[in-house]
Amino acid sequence: MKKRKDPQPRDYTEESLRKEREYGLYWYSWLWHILRPFAMALCVLVVVAGVVMTGWNWVDRHFFAPVAEGDETPVAFTVDSGSSLTKVANNLEAQGLIHNRTVFKYYADFLGYGQKIQAGDYTITKAMALPEIVELLTTGDGKPITRNITVIPGWTIEDIANYLTQQKVVASPDEFLSLCRSGRDFSAYYYIADVLATGNASSRLYVLEGYLAPDTYEIYTDATASDIIKKLLSQTEAVFKTEYHDRADELGMTMDQVITLASMIEKEAKTADFAKVSAVFHNRLDAGMTLGSDVTVKYASGVRRMALTNEDLSINSPYNTYQNKGLPVGPICSPSAAAIQAALYPDEEFVRDQYLYFCSKDPNTGELHFSRTLEEHNLAVSIYAPLWQAYDQEQGL
Repeated sequence: MKKRKDPQPRDYTEESLRKEREYGLYWYSWLWHILRPFAMALCVLVVVAGVVMTGWNWVDRHFFAPVAEGDETPVAFTVDSGSSLTKVANNLEAQGLIHNRTVFKYYADFLGYGQKIQAGDYTITKAMALPEIVELLTTGDGKPITRNITVIPGWTIEDIANYLTQQKVVASPDEFLSLCRSGRDFSAYYYIADVLATGNASSRLYVLEGYLAPDTYEIYTDATASDIIKKLLSQTEAVFKTEYHDRADELGMTMDQVITLASMIEKEAKTADFAKVSAVFHNRLDAGMTLGSDVTVKYASGVRRMALTNEDLSINSPYNTYQNKGLPVGPICSPSAAAIQAALYPDEEFVRDQYLYFCSKDPNTGELHFSRTLEEHNLAVSIYAPLWQAYDQEQGL
């Protein structure tokens, strides 16, 4: 067995020790050279974070935090309709609900809440932070300030008044009907002024009949009857475009005459037959004939039957187009835009072929039968009249 050699003894001379120290310090120096920038950056970040946190805590405490933590006492706060963001901020500060009105305003503006604050009555506490208050004011108080109403084509003034009453938009139909009957409060609208100047306004059941345009409207929940009427009248002006005025001039008709004719078309036919019915009426007007329209008699008398009696047709009224030549004294309902267009642009083929009559084929579908001569028309009436009578019985009329 070989004898293991002992390791060589280390040289602990001063020179060897110096070299070992230099070698070790070299690696420490190299490592520190790499880590030093990161260590310094970390120290700077810690200092900056501390400063930022301290600053933010100060800002939050003085501007965004609740005015009085733990104070849950309810405070009534109202945002009036049309209030600006500045006014809302001023009122909040005045009631001691926020620290600073300027900070509130800039905060709401920066986050895009400035235009979203809703009018209403709110309950706020001093324990609520500024962001909570802003969010509350943009979600509303659960009491909407606007609502929608819809006016259906073919509705009369009385239909609209009853609808508004049923929907609790107005307390009763009385004021609405009174305003529509005289129309005097709305003479600022040129077409209403024209109606009032015709001399036959007093003969109409309602001066504003035909001028409350059918559409869906957004109105304020506190809107008055007058406010609603003005909104509907404004839509009529928008519907009756400049080109319609030009076309009316070509036909030698006034706006009121066009609206009146359109209201008859609306009541007599479905949309698909509007232009054809218009052609029949234009042909009869040009021929100097009475229009003989049942819907004008029904408007004057309130009768709803399909089959009218001789007594019904002999009612003494400026709306009776069996007894009086030309158009009735005024519109009989609110016509749609399609009916107005048909009144201005009758079916050219039906005008050329001189169709002068029409009657209902099926009361349930509204389909019409058109005739050129009285003989053809009388034959059609004899065929379809039993259907009208059956319909009236079914409806209990």
